[in-house]
Parts: sequence; structure tokens; C-alpha cells
Amino acid sequence: MNRFVLNETSYHGSGCISAIVDEAKGRGFKKALVVTDKDLMKFGVAGKVLKLLDENGLAYEIYDECKANPTIKNVQDGVEAFKAAGADYLIAIGGGSSMDTAKAIGIIVRNPEFADVTSLEGVAPTKNKCVDIIAVPTTAGTAAEVTINYVITDVEKNRKFVCVDVHDIPVVAVVDPEMMSSMPKGLTAATGMDALTHAIEGYITKGAWEMSDMMHIKAIEIISKSLRGAVENTKEGREGMALGQYIAGMGFSNVGLGIVHSMAHPLGAVYDTPHGVANAIILPTVMEYNAPATGEKYREIARAMGVKGVDDMSQEEYRKAAIDAVKQLSIDVGIPQDLKEIVKPEDIQFLAESAYADACRPGNPRDTSVEEIIELYNKLM
Repeated sequence: MNRFVLNETSYHGSGCISAIVDEAKGRGFKKALVVTDKDLMKFGVAGKVLKLLDENGLAYEIYDECKANPTIKNVQDGVEAFKAAGADYLIAIGGGSSMDTAKAIGIIVRNPEFADVTSLEGVAPTKNKCVDIIAVPTTAGTAAEVTINYVITDVEKNRKFVCVDVHDIPVVAVVDPEMMSSMPKGLTAATGMDALTHAIEGYITKGAWEMSDMMHIKAIEIISKSLRGAVENTKEGREGMALGQYIAGMGFSNVGLGIVHSMAHPLGAVYDTPHGVANAIILPTVMEYNAPATGEKYREIARAMGVKGVDDMSQEEYRKAAIDAVKQLSIDVGIPQDLKEIVKPEDIQFLAESAYADACRPGNPRDTSVEEIIELYNKLM
């Protein structure tokens, strides 16, 4: 049996943030807690939504303490802010960090027995749907607005933990490329490669099937065509990435990921490495490692990335072509090509153990071990 869980409603296209007003009023919401971060407030990105709320008499209070890698304390403080505000719904504005924080807040408000946050790790047995969330992404990468996953950092233990819960999915996603237009080049590149990682890992994961495959292949195609333009801030590139990352999220949320994400998560926890950068650096090396367990799928990845003549290639050739296409895209958008400037060699054992324990690891198409993950980290050095 296969299950698919998606948003109740999603909006796409330039200017679609205006739909927030109709959704809030139509659903009878009274007061929002707006979950965002200080940079999005400072640079006026969140202000685009706040202006709409003000102009239409929609009450709200702001919680802008989200961190790039949200912590247990961020979540617990957000729960208290929600209660203090007397809010009845959440508006999450930002990248995955804001949306992950909002998801955890919404789950705990409705399921207070999980107030410690850590007990939400893995597939938590929550009973109640989270507080209604309207999710407004400002990055084209995580697709947290359509997924049933969120990731929280345990600072004391230097680890990230993944939470998977059908009760946490935002009720409304508002995917407006104009909200992403102010992203700097580096962040655009990193989040875009994160989206490509979602699409590729989701396509080859053990749980993949026909419905997820069609989403992931289309996402790979759109992202490959759009990311270079998005980094240069073209309208077409931004629009393509806004859609491509969302489609990838529709798929991987329902079938899982693999060890690219497992290896990236501890880098965020230990070094505060941006998640998209970590994924982008690790992806080609893990693709090489996983190739023997992927059948003919790399041929379709290569085709979706615009490689010509794949039907005339041997299996070895089209697998190499797919990996090379990913490497070239990563180089073209300015992603570092190794972990030398990030990872300390003495940390590799801990990183590998954390990666092996990560919730994404079982979905990897090739069974692995701590020892093999150590080898992968060393190869990336």
C-alpha cells in the first residue's frame, strides 16, 4: 500500500500572496502568530505579507526568533509566544527553518504531551492535527510547505533530528516567486541544489513508486533548466525554481530520502553549515556510491538534466553522465566542491555515527554502514 499526503490548498505564481487574505477570512481565523526570522523582517521580505494583513484588518503578532537551524528552545519559545498572543493560526514566512519551527509549534500546541520537542523525533504518535499553518516560502529549496517532515537541532547533543508526521503539513501553501526575488545568489544556489537533492534522492529511494517518480523526474527537469537563471535573478528562473522545488517536495515527503540528507544533517548541527550547501557538496559523491543500486534510473536523471544521446549509452556511461551533469550544475552556480573548509577530521567518526542514526538513512537505495559513511566523508575531504 502506498500513501500520498499533500496540502489541502496551494497557490502558485507571482503575486499569489494576496490569497492569504481570502484564506484567513474564509476560514474564520481571528489572529495569527507570524513565524519568521530577523533578517526577513530587517530586509522587508516578511513586510510584504504584514502589509497585506494590516491593509485588510487581520490581527497578528510576530515571533522572529527562528534560526537557520532551528533549536528546541526556538520551538518552545514559539509555543509560549503563540499562547501569549492568543493566536488561533500560524503564518510561516521564510525558508525551511521558519516553516519547520512553525510545524513544531503547531504540533505541540495541539499535542502538549510532546512539549519536550525531542519526543517528536522519527514518526511520533501524535493524535491531533497541528494548528492551521499558512506557509509562505521565501526560498526555492526545502519545500517544507508541502512536506510532512521537519528538522530540529538539539544543541546540547550536537545533533539534528528529523520528525515525520502527517499532522504537521500546512493547510495552505502560498508559493509566490516574488517572495523569493530578494534571495542572494549564494542562498539561491544552495537552496536550489537542496531541491535537486530532494528530487534525485526521492527518485532513487527504496520507497519510490510510479506516482512519486513522475513528480521527481519533472522536478529534476524544471530545476535543471531554471537554477542557473534563478541565481542570476531572472523572472523565468525564479518561477521555475518556485515550482520545481514544490513538485520535488510533493514526492519526497511521501517516499523518503537517503544518505545525502543523513550526512548533511550532522554538518548543520555541528558546524551550522547551511543545509543546501551540505547537500550540494555531498550529492555527486553519494550518487557515485549509490549507482550500483539504482537500475536504469540514472539514465532518466541524465535525460531530465538535458544530456543528449542517453539511449545510446551503456549503463556505466549514462550513470557517469548523470553524475557529471549534477557536478556541472553545482559548479555553475558556485557551490564548493568538497568539505575541506567545513569538516574537522577528528569529527568524522561522530558525524558518520550521527548520519547512520538519521531517519533518512533507511531509505537509501544501497544499504550502508558507519564504516562506509566514514569513507564517504573522507572522500569528500
